[in-house]
Amino acid sequence: MRFRHPDGSIVHLSYCTNVHPAETLDGVRAQLRDHCEPVRRRLGRDRLGIGLWLARDAARALINDPAELRALRAELDSRGLEVVTLNGFPYEGFGAGEVKYRVYRPDWTEPERLAHTTDLARLLAALLPDDVTEGTISTLPLAWRTPYATDPGAARTARTALTTLAQRLDALAELTGKSIRIGLEPEPGCTVETTADAIAPLTDVGHERIGICVDTCHLATSFEDPDTALDALTAAGIPVVKSQLSAALHAEHPHLPEVRTALAAFAEPRFLHQTRTRTAAGLRGTDDLDEAVAGGALPDSTPWRAHFHVPLHAPPAPPLTSTLPVLRTTLARLVGGPVPLTRHLEVETYTWQALPAELRPRTRTQLADGIAAELTLARDLLVDLGLKELP
Repeated sequence: MRFRHPDGSIVHLSYCTNVHPAETLDGVRAQLRDHCEPVRRRLGRDRLGIGLWLARDAARALINDPAELRALRAELDSRGLEVVTLNGFPYEGFGAGEVKYRVYRPDWTEPERLAHTTDLARLLAALLPDDVTEGTISTLPLAWRTPYATDPGAARTARTALTTLAQRLDALAELTGKSIRIGLEPEPGCTVETTADAIAPLTDVGHERIGICVDTCHLATSFEDPDTALDALTAAGIPVVKSQLSAALHAEHPHLPEVRTALAAFAEPRFLHQTRTRTAAGLRGTDDLDEAVAGGALPDSTPWRAHFHVPLHAPPAPPLTSTLPVLRTTLARLVGGPVPLTRHLEVETYTWQALPAELRPRTRTQLADGIAAELTLARDLLVDLGLKELP
């Protein structure tokens, strides 16, 4: 979906396909047929943006066979789909029964991460619509905090990899005329947990094609104030290359038994749900929601937030809620001003099938309805901020 900002620039809205597990090229094609096109039809649009997730095997298949890449581009066109952004965070296995810490490997100290991200940049340059010259890719925020923090050479290795990537992106732009930018995506528990954590490493790299992806669930989980965060990034000259529109789980009164019970329903075996609370002594947290719910690991006199991407249009029932207000505030800062701070927005609720059983979509139709409802909410927010939806 495309929108014209009051300054005349085009802002793209998509939804991320990592909600549909697929490791192979055939799986990607099935996503387009079974999920993405039905969402577009529900929205009544001739064109829908998707934030494509290409696992390692699917990406390599496209890199190794230009004919397959051309065929994918043609299929996107025929189904009324367009790609301006990729989710390059998960490498493989994102649809496995247990993902947890595996999603953080390989990290930016390992050569596989650089190679995969280079492949994604080349693919995105070929998949961009003819009238679009800029693509974006979100990626791992360097590494999970351990063992990175105890390796004296890790920061240097990651910086070298990102510098090499920047050089490759420059060469790609010169060759294709398409500018691909990469955004580190701060996430709780990672080396770069917050936007503030991103400033030093990104300043060290010092390249306009390497910036940040602001995920509004992660921002909220770490109790970052959107205005403070974006002001600091702007002052440091760090570009917001894209933003993922998502909402975290919020518990206002975690000391109450009924709140603990409600939270426990969201503790599940597939993904990590890092949980945080803000105290007078600073941010406290656990790596997963079940650790927090069990008691003793976190103080419970202040609100808790958990890294669980809940549907934007359907916050959980009381006594829980979502951090949709943080999304609204962040979006207003990103695109509500005289000039957009980013032009690529991506709804990323990948946890539909990890929701408590009674909230999960049971059919493809229900899932498509839910994704369409999320995109409708995001569209309405953009229109309220003065952007005009384009055909």
